[in-house]
Amino acid sequence: MASMQSSNGDSIRMKELGGSRNELPPRKRPGRFTRRTLIIVGVLASVLIIALAVGLGVGLTRNNGGGDEGSSPSSSSPVGPSPTANATSNGTYWQPGVAASWQIALQNPVLITADNKTTDPDVEVFDIDLFTNSNTTIELLHGLGKKVICYFSGGSYEPYRPDSGDFASNVIGKALDGWPDEHWIDLRSQNVRNIMTKRIELASSKGCDGLDPDNVDAYNNDNGLGLTQADTINYMEFLSSEAMSRNMSIGLKNAGEVLSNLTSTVQFSVNEQCVQFSECGKFAPMVEAGKPVFHIEYPKSAIGQVASKVASDFCSRSGDADGSASFSAVMKNMDLDGWVEFCDQVTANTTLVVSDP
Repeated sequence: MASMQSSNGDSIRMKELGGSRNELPPRKRPGRFTRRTLIIVGVLASVLIIALAVGLGVGLTRNNGGGDEGSSPSSSSPVGPSPTANATSNGTYWQPGVAASWQIALQNPVLITADNKTTDPDVEVFDIDLFTNSNTTIELLHGLGKKVICYFSGGSYEPYRPDSGDFASNVIGKALDGWPDEHWIDLRSQNVRNIMTKRIELASSKGCDGLDPDNVDAYNNDNGLGLTQADTINYMEFLSSEAMSRNMSIGLKNAGEVLSNLTSTVQFSVNEQCVQFSECGKFAPMVEAGKPVFHIEYPKSAIGQVASKVASDFCSRSGDADGSASFSAVMKNMDLDGWVEFCDQVTANTTLVVSDP
């Protein structure tokens, strides 16, 4: 069975048509970073729940990726829970403001209805999964004055995504460390770029304001495809062009080594654990350029509320956090569920569609 939590905490139960899925352990980002986990657990159930609950599909009709399967283009080189930053528009795409307040929830789709008068937390920006959240969810968030960033993996093959069959076998590289079913993909391949163009078109059709493509830093990992920093730069320039032509902004996920090359190409940065790795200074040029850094830390004690000293260290803007001034910082559980804590130690819990074990 699957259930949805209502605003008063009651469960709205719906028949789950798919089979059960085994939970996966917390995911550690290959090589260096840690990112969202257990997304796989909820994805198939969430797709079915949304189809039943709102009568909408969660993805485009599956099409072939197109293009020459093996062809590759050449490579080239303190935030509280209330929205305080003023986002600007250049007339074609959304440019979020520095220190914009935000929430990221990827484990399951956001549960919101027309009865909602606000969101929990009441922030300016929501970063949510592209495939599992419906058009209606995004429309309702817009109706409450929120901007929506849509997450998808831009640099890896995930077998549970609805378009996974479109990837040619020769564009799939080595498995991500610790995740044998997920593989790096060839960012230079026309096949990959055709698939990503369709994902961007899906985001546009759903009304996403911005895009959060993950796993674009294969150069930091044993990817099996010979991918380099230059390939990431070229690929992000491609994704940015596709997004902006459809009036959407785009962010650079992690990949601090190439950020200085892409500051004018992207409209924001999404960073995980720069305090933990003492590298927030790599991302500071975004703020200097008038663009936000949406920053996540994953404290070990992030169950209900982060210990005061831990939160203070993460949010100190000095020591390991040097360079993080004006970052849009949040503390999250590793599975990127609805729980969030801000630097003022205010906590919130966004209601998500949930599935029974």
